[in-house]
Order: sequence, then structure tokens, then C-alpha cells
Amino acid sequence: LREGQHEGLISVETFQTIQRRLHEKVRTPSRADISEDFVLRGAVACADCGHPMTACWSKSKTGKKHPYYLCFKKGCASYRKSIRRDDMEGELAALLQSMQPAREMVTFAKGMFRDMWDQLLAQGDAQRRAVWDDLKDLDAKIEGLLDRIVSAETASVIAAYEKRIAALEADKLALSEKLRNQGQPKGTFGESFELAMQFLANPYKLWNSGVLAYRQTVLKLAFSEPLIYSRQSGFRTPQLSVPFGFLGDSGENNIVADRKGFEPSRRDKPPTPLAGERLRPLGHLSTGV
Repeated sequence: LREGQHEGLISVETFQTIQRRLHEKVRTPSRADISEDFVLRGAVACADCGHPMTACWSKSKTGKKHPYYLCFKKGCASYRKSIRRDDMEGELAALLQSMQPAREMVTFAKGMFRDMWDQLLAQGDAQRRAVWDDLKDLDAKIEGLLDRIVSAETASVIAAYEKRIAALEADKLALSEKLRNQGQPKGTFGESFELAMQFLANPYKLWNSGVLAYRQTVLKLAFSEPLIYSRQSGFRTPQLSVPFGFLGDSGENNIVADRKGFEPSRRDKPPTPLAGERLRPLGHLSTGV
């Protein structure tokens, strides 16, 4: 192995990862039934039994096919009771449209992320020194194996040493590449922050793109647990991921889902303030009004 004189299509580390995957045992394939037709399959659970909902196409008497989500858990009160796909996905779209952080929370988050960014840059020098030390250790190991090859007399032993040296040389190339890139961000703070905030400020835009991979990304990043859906009241109050929970909850109350199509939050009366305490309004991320 030699270091190339051109920019590679992939890094040495990525190449080594691919080689390890190719020589590992066969992994379980991903579900083939998750498609653009039913992107919520497996991401929504039944409110009656908690079992993940499945989906199917149903053919009417006229021969026309209609898409439905349904619970297929035997014994469940909603067993095989269909829910129109447009109804469920339409309610989810409305939920995503309502997930917008308050402006003051975005400003606060930007300052916090700026501090974290500076800390990570400060750690770059220490990480580069650690990689440099690893490179020196590899050089020492290679030199030691070369000395053993000189004194070895058996061909099989020499071949084993050569194989070990080749593996160490590959690791050395990967570390050399890592040393060049260590501590170097792929973009500026402004570029990275704005890209993240474009999603956090409006996840519906990414969902509305219609691209299956983007929609799956929204489901993974926006919610920390599977969504719960009731045939009678729609989606229950979702468990948001940390970024959305942080940007939307400034310390008052957790978000609730009070708009049409979502289960009531059971908050009929506002909390009574203590003496001298003022009630603060909910952040804009609230899925209520």
C-alpha cells in the first residue's frame, strides 16, 4: 500500500470499514415493506395495544385500490380496523407544521452552540497530538517486526511477519489521513448552524419534499419514541427528540397537542400562579395554539 498522489473518492478509514463489512457475517436486511406508499409503517403504534401499525392496499368492489394503516395485533380493540392513509399522514403533517421554535430560543441555542464549537476546536490540538503518538507507536512496531524478519529462518514465520507489517502499514495510512483532517471542520460555524436550524425551524418542509429518505430522517430526528395513534382522537402527545424539546420548552410546560385531530391534553384549567409569580406563555413549538 502506498499513499496516493490524488484526492481519493473515499478515505482510507472508509475503505477499511467497507472491507471489514464485506468479511463479516451476513446482516439482517432492512425491511422491504417500508416504501413511499406507507412511510409511517413501523413508526406509529396503536393506542389500544401499543403494537406497531402495519399498512396495506385494499381493493374496493369497483376494483380501485385504497391505502390504509391498521393494527394487526390479535385481541386488540382496533384489530384490522382500517385508518385511511391520507387521514393519518395529514394529521402528522399538521403536527410537523406546528413544530416551530420560538425566536428567543433560537438565539439562545446559537450562543450555546457557538461555545460548544469553540470548545471542539480547542480540543483539536490535543487530538492531533494523540494521533501523532499513535503513528510513532506504529512505526516502532513495524521496525520491531522488520528486525524479527531479518533473524527469522522459517518461510511461514517470515510470511506471518510480512502480513502483520502490511496490516500495520494500512493502519498507518489511515492515521496519516486522519492526522491531516483532525480538528478541521467541514464548514464554518455559520454554515453548520444554519443547516441544522433549517431543519429544526421547519421539519415540515423536509417532510413535504416527498422523498422517502428525507421523510424517514424527519421521523428519526424529530421524535424520540414511536408516535401513538388512536382511531378516535388521532395522534397522542408526541415524545420529541432533545433538540425539539429544548428549543420548544423554555422551562414552562411540556408541549401538548390541543389542535383538531390530536388527543386533548387534559389541561382544562390554566395552572394557578404562586404569590408574586407570573404565568409565562408556551413557546412557539407547542403543538397547541
